[in-house]
Amino acid sequence: MIRSGLVDRRTFLAATAAVAGFALTGGRALAAAPQRGGTLRMSVDQAVAKLNPLLTRVNPEYLVAELLYSGLTRLSPEMTAEPDLAESWSSSADLTEWTFKLRSGLTFHDGSACTAADVVATFEAILDPQTASPARQNVGPITKVAAPDDTTVVFTTATPYADLPVALAYTNAKIVPKAVIQGGLGRLDREAVGTGPFKLVSFEPERQVVVARNDAYYDRARPYLDRVEVVIYPDTSAEGSALISGDTDLMLNLVPTEYQRLQGADGVGVLRTPSGQFCNIILGCNQKPFDDARVRKALALTIDREAMVEFVAEGFGTPGNDSPINSAYHFYSDAPLEAPDIDRAKALLAEAGHGGGLDLTLIASDRPAVRTQLAVAVREMAKPAGFNIEVQTMPHSTYLDQVWKQGSFYVGFYNMQPTADAIFSLLYTSTAAWNETHWNNAAFDKLVGDARATADEAKRRDLYAQAQRLMIDEVPSIIPVFFDLLTAQRDYVQGYKLNPRGAVFRLDHVWLGDGAPKRG
Repeated sequence: MIRSGLVDRRTFLAATAAVAGFALTGGRALAAAPQRGGTLRMSVDQAVAKLNPLLTRVNPEYLVAELLYSGLTRLSPEMTAEPDLAESWSSSADLTEWTFKLRSGLTFHDGSACTAADVVATFEAILDPQTASPARQNVGPITKVAAPDDTTVVFTTATPYADLPVALAYTNAKIVPKAVIQGGLGRLDREAVGTGPFKLVSFEPERQVVVARNDAYYDRARPYLDRVEVVIYPDTSAEGSALISGDTDLMLNLVPTEYQRLQGADGVGVLRTPSGQFCNIILGCNQKPFDDARVRKALALTIDREAMVEFVAEGFGTPGNDSPINSAYHFYSDAPLEAPDIDRAKALLAEAGHGGGLDLTLIASDRPAVRTQLAVAVREMAKPAGFNIEVQTMPHSTYLDQVWKQGSFYVGFYNMQPTADAIFSLLYTSTAAWNETHWNNAAFDKLVGDARATADEAKRRDLYAQAQRLMIDEVPSIIPVFFDLLTAQRDYVQGYKLNPRGAVFRLDHVWLGDGAPKRG
């Protein structure tokens, strides 16, 4: 829910940009009936290294998983739950038991029936620590999953949990066959056995993933496309040029410099929407020097957040305040923006025993490129306070293997989550799926847990406000800027919308209009 005048203005600007981007096609595109057929070629900037939907980690992998698999629910553009494999759901009065009814006649791509037993097996696998699924801490406080019959699934939660239908739309909560789980999930590293709108044709992680329409998909009207080709372009400039030339039809995401270049390109439309997507500086609270809150706060006080929007987001974003909740979230709590204060930063650093300065190495993946831009900006802003930072950039695959969740000082990059509980539970609680900061703050955990356990709107708002304030005060990570989502497409691509979540794509709603190339 958008709740501030600033975001209202940004929404207006985003809508204006989208309309401007489609000036070549005019209003006819909005009124046109969907057309079946054709091949959509979509570019992404990272390899699709993980095919198993329970283990995907980055947007290109989420995209492919969404094409091949379905969840019980899916996330709408309004960030609410809508039916996917489940056609309806209801809860007990105390919100601790939820009943989901499956559609009839569901089948996996191998022809086997998809029943409630597969749903139970999937969630048992997700909740098993040995699976190491990011969904484990993000599908809610589930204690039991049962299947009274083939089309009914009952979830029991440890506490009242109003967000469960939205939580079950989490990117990794895709339903896979019970038989595959029993035979070993390793099978899903090389093949796809889902119920999604498309079937896997070929899988080349570093080059291309190809999928074709699933004629047994539960919605007989969709997908409209015959085929989708997901093509990897490690170079952002080459990726943009491919769209301009017509070699590709749609880009997964766009950096600001390319947005400005493509905005005026013939036959190309640009899209923009506000989001809670952000880069953060991970501060390992379990390791020196960041186990001292004074050092963390000192570094935070060197950051000019307004300037970060221009330097890093190139104007396509809003300042962050070291909480992952911004005004795009329902339970956002407004607070004065932290202003840079070099004198106070120096004093705190001296109090912590670093009056002579502090030497640090800040690691940034090369994907997306804004990570390095942010690291360089932090290096320069922090220098006057006595922070001597060396920036080290590395390939994204190396970063994932050697730094992510292991390092103590690096640049993270995260999509917006559908709820405040989801982003806190993903990154910042002691039991977070990706507990990178190791902040492990008991007071914060209790605030988030208490908010999760009540359906009282006013109580939830107060608890989440306290949680956000605690993050601003103690700085487990620095969140200086939130990014608008940007992309571009050929003007014959119809039905595609940017979702603020940043990891939801809904290509089954996309079709190709007049002028689209004919591809084999």
